[in-house]
Amino acid sequence: MCGIVGVLGDHEAAPLLVQALGRLEYRGYDSAGIATVNAGRLDRRRAVGKLVNLSDLLVHDPLPGRSGIGHTRWATHGAPTVTNAHPHRAGRVAVVHNGIIENYRALREELSIGGAGFESETDTETVALLTQKYLGEGLPAAEAAFKALSRLEGAFALCFLFEGEDDLMVIARKGSPLAIGHGAGEMFVGSDAIALAPMTNHITYLEEGDRAIVTRAGARIFDAHGTPAERTVKTIDIDTTRVEKAGYKHFMAKEIAEQPVVLADTLGHYLPAEGDGIVLPGDLDFTAFDRIVMVACGTAYLACLTAKYWFEQVARLPVEVDVASEFRYREPPVPPRTLALFVSQSGETADTLAALRYCTGKAAQTVSLVNVEESSIARESDLALPILAGPEIGVASTKAFTCQLTVLGLLVLDAARQKGRLSPEQMETHLSGLRAMPGLINMALSLQEDARAISQELSEASDILFLGRGALYPLALEGALKLKEISYIHAEGYASGELKHGPIALVDSHVPVIVMAPHDRLFDKTISNMQEVMARGGKVVLITDTAGAKAAGDGMWHTMVLPGAADLFAPILYALPAQLLAYHTAVAKGTDVDQPRNLAKSVTVE
Repeated sequence: MCGIVGVLGDHEAAPLLVQALGRLEYRGYDSAGIATVNAGRLDRRRAVGKLVNLSDLLVHDPLPGRSGIGHTRWATHGAPTVTNAHPHRAGRVAVVHNGIIENYRALREELSIGGAGFESETDTETVALLTQKYLGEGLPAAEAAFKALSRLEGAFALCFLFEGEDDLMVIARKGSPLAIGHGAGEMFVGSDAIALAPMTNHITYLEEGDRAIVTRAGARIFDAHGTPAERTVKTIDIDTTRVEKAGYKHFMAKEIAEQPVVLADTLGHYLPAEGDGIVLPGDLDFTAFDRIVMVACGTAYLACLTAKYWFEQVARLPVEVDVASEFRYREPPVPPRTLALFVSQSGETADTLAALRYCTGKAAQTVSLVNVEESSIARESDLALPILAGPEIGVASTKAFTCQLTVLGLLVLDAARQKGRLSPEQMETHLSGLRAMPGLINMALSLQEDARAISQELSEASDILFLGRGALYPLALEGALKLKEISYIHAEGYASGELKHGPIALVDSHVPVIVMAPHDRLFDKTISNMQEVMARGGKVVLITDTAGAKAAGDGMWHTMVLPGAADLFAPILYALPAQLLAYHTAVAKGTDVDQPRNLAKSVTVE
């Protein structure tokens, strides 16, 4: 969600701040702003909408200074307006914030009684006014910020800048990520390493509850109890933070096209050589588990739903899958022989992190699948498995989803091996199916033109249904999610067998129905459901393989033919046409493909 940057530098801060904010656009935002200290004077500029609006403002009304903070805001409290945009200022202090201050109403009432005046609707302004109150009582800047922090409840990443202090930032992290960048006589702060990559590759990640006093000479870090703490300075690989479009019109198009390469990288990491089997880091003993609980949000949740079919069918392990935002509030029992498995692209998803903390100490082991190896979820899990998708900038997850499925598939096979459910021959057959996947996806990319033509017609629809059976049911859900989040067309995914239990009432000649049906043991049943749609005038887009297209006969509105794939892992391949249809439909409608309205890439608040 919101992006934070801070600079104590040797050069003008404003261009560096805007550049860093540009690298955080992928997180989602609706306004942006920066504040600097110049010759002791604190000032700020803010603008609604895209970052270019802030850049235009700075051309006409420059903001000098070599110390500054910046922010891209995703609105929570209050509409996207200049008044509600960050940084928020009260007297001598400016603040940028990611998160939600849960007790801001009580603090606001207390401050109002004391005579403080509010100009915004945000919870963040309360932090600025509270800090200014303590400054007015004579506390030094850092102590005033720390005292204000002690009053806050909720989740936050905060960065404070003070008038008269051009060599000071105070930062804090509770529930939302924050990192410190180290330069030569310069220091930086950012929501993640991507923001800081052009300025430094030496990064310190704050741990939960940390706060720090940052000057150009370095950072003094304190833990949640106020005790001085040492945190490791890590050297990051700059190549892993590249966010260029590489000639593509959109990041989403680039990330769809990257899937053959990143899947091959993922497989190479866990299957280092032919015949050597699956190599997992750490100690993961599936014989110690009686059940698996899988928790995630959004597309990652749908990857978990897919893996449930695999775990239960192949490894014979019962699996419960839950939406992270519901999981911990149900207070479910977690028996001691439970594996708790968490999936998050960013590794910072607030609800998933909260669910992980709920399971810590209850489950036999907590394991996470993440794309950011230094993320909070990775650090707090007993074992973190990287999906190795590389930076994913488009809000609609594509390559991270297929990499999640690939790693989950490897976990399933390793679980089945450990529990004696697969013979060596069966194992090799399944591994061959996975190894073939990058090549199959590369072949499927040739469907671009078919997808573009179909999407021109889909873009005129108001409602679209997706159907699938077995492990293709979660892919129907994923196809609908992709379409709705970037094209804004209402779409729903259903298990094919559920069609007659309600959704068929929606079917007419104006509602396209996209059917995912590889020629597997469930094919005939799915085709029967498809025929029921066609009998009622529904327009069917059939996504199948060559054998399926031949067996299905005529009468479809459109057919997309994929190469044949191993039945077990067909969902990985069938993610591609779902992505292509969503992408080209959004392009046809002229929506913002990479940054769809109201959405954020990294959801760091509940």
